[in-house]
Amino acid sequence: MSFNDWLPLLVLSTSLFAAFIIFGLREWQHRWREAINLFAAVAKIVLVAYMGWGVAEGIEYETRFQLTPELAFVLRADSLTIAFAGLSSLLWLCTTIYAIGYLEDSPNRSRFFGFFSFCVASTLGVALAGNLFTFLVFYEILTLSTYPLVVHRGTEKALRAGRTYVAYALAGGAVLLIAVAWLHHLVGDLDFIAGGQLVNSAVADDGALIAIFALLIVGLGVKAALVPLHSWLPQAMVAPAPVSALLHAVAVVKAGVFGMVRVVYDLYGVHFASDLGVLEPLAWVAAATIIYGSVQALLQSDLKRRLAYSTVSQVSYVTLGITLFGPLGTIGGVVHLIHQGLMKITLFFCAGNYAETLGVHGVRALDGAGRRMPWTSMAFTVAAFGMIGAPPLAGFISKWYLGQAAVAADMHFMVWVLVVSTVLNAAYFLPIVYRLWFRSQPADWPHERIWGRHETSLWLLLPTLATAFFVIVAGVFAGVAFSPLSWSIFMAEDVYGL
Repeated sequence: MSFNDWLPLLVLSTSLFAAFIIFGLREWQHRWREAINLFAAVAKIVLVAYMGWGVAEGIEYETRFQLTPELAFVLRADSLTIAFAGLSSLLWLCTTIYAIGYLEDSPNRSRFFGFFSFCVASTLGVALAGNLFTFLVFYEILTLSTYPLVVHRGTEKALRAGRTYVAYALAGGAVLLIAVAWLHHLVGDLDFIAGGQLVNSAVADDGALIAIFALLIVGLGVKAALVPLHSWLPQAMVAPAPVSALLHAVAVVKAGVFGMVRVVYDLYGVHFASDLGVLEPLAWVAAATIIYGSVQALLQSDLKRRLAYSTVSQVSYVTLGITLFGPLGTIGGVVHLIHQGLMKITLFFCAGNYAETLGVHGVRALDGAGRRMPWTSMAFTVAAFGMIGAPPLAGFISKWYLGQAAVAADMHFMVWVLVVSTVLNAAYFLPIVYRLWFRSQPADWPHERIWGRHETSLWLLLPTLATAFFVIVAGVFAGVAFSPLSWSIFMAEDVYGL
């Protein structure tokens, strides 16, 4: 096997090896733990960037182990892999830096960072999975690796949220397993191939394929937080801020919606899925989730819960994009997969900064926080306006392409879904921005911590400013080579053979 054959496994191994080493470290060996985390994160970014360059040049990267004559373990890099793996790698580095500062002097840090790295390894496995079997393996490992992070604090509330999360995730995994087993029985081992593997299959039973598609969407829809499978997500906000950021921007929620993209484009094929009539019902589920999540976000007084329901809404923009048949929908959906991650991780970093520095958790308690923490509040403002879709930020690019896709697909009602959602986005974000900058701050904050001449720890502030900067750059420089938009266009050309 050549280096190109081993590269996908090497990318996966960086965080996997880091996890096992960190598990063996003692609590007082924090310097080693930080160094291993940061080295693995940087190494992963370099390897994914190199692999992305190769994919753009038409080089193939695939690691394949034939387990049985009919079943293979496959890791492969394609344009969609690079989009998700690149996002995961970049935000893992940012979240690692943030978590080092957030968990300073906290107990059980080796356990936390071990599972943290294991979680990222699982996420990269989902991104690199070259067939349905490999995807299922890493998708279930992701559940097991994120549970300890959700319950890390060990409180009754955290344990209860963990039980809810595991119950939902395992139920979704069981449904997904049934679908995979059924499809394997009909077709055999299925690789993910641009244009769809099932297009060339000999299965003539459209009813069975429609039923399997529904089961796949239900199984994936749990992690993707589709309504009514979303209830676990707001409860999981009891987890530490770095975990919340990871769940919403990189790992669990994105794994679910990423799986839907794989099913539609690389398993069924978008043309075949459209012919089966399964895309339009999924579009309506996505539309309902977008509106429901936005309405629920508007009703939340806790900042992290408001952001959680915002995720329920915003992630379904990706699902909506893949159901709007045509290149514009693909571009809008895939670019939002990346843009939403950048914006949402910034918002959760900011929420963690307010909580750790001021002891503030509720929206109403943020009055005047912009004067006490101007850099954090500027980052929050940038990400919030990005979520609303204000130009020239990243969120505007996503909504622009999704709106064009809805018109091109002659689904004008979906344009109104986007408009209503945008209005609701403004309704639950702008009052926060107003409180930050235009309300007087209280005489005393609930639990204020002083960080010298800085508004908060630099471990917390620098990643927050970096991701806010990415939100601006992804929008302003959307047209340059290797931007999220350019890469999404590149992927859409693969999907539709343009």
